[in-house]
Amino acid sequence: MATQTLDTKGLTCPQPTLKMTIESSKMKKGDILEVMADCDSFEDDVKNWCQRRKKVLLWIREEGSFKRCQVQM
Repeated sequence: MATQTLDTKGLTCPQPTLKMTIESSKMKKGDILEVMADCDSFEDDVKNWCQRRKKVLLWIREEGSFKRCQVQM
């Protein structure tokens, strides 16, 4: 099981989730994608993305000016 980190800070909706889609296509089941984003709608966007793609949102938290989450493929 591998962990990939994706920094999407500075990008606005829908770009962070588009980048997540591209990165997740290279990953295997069980891998973890860790994403950092400062888009205002990122929390809702990532929850919806996980629901649509049937991925597991392990956690999401605020870290200063951005949010960080982990999604299991």
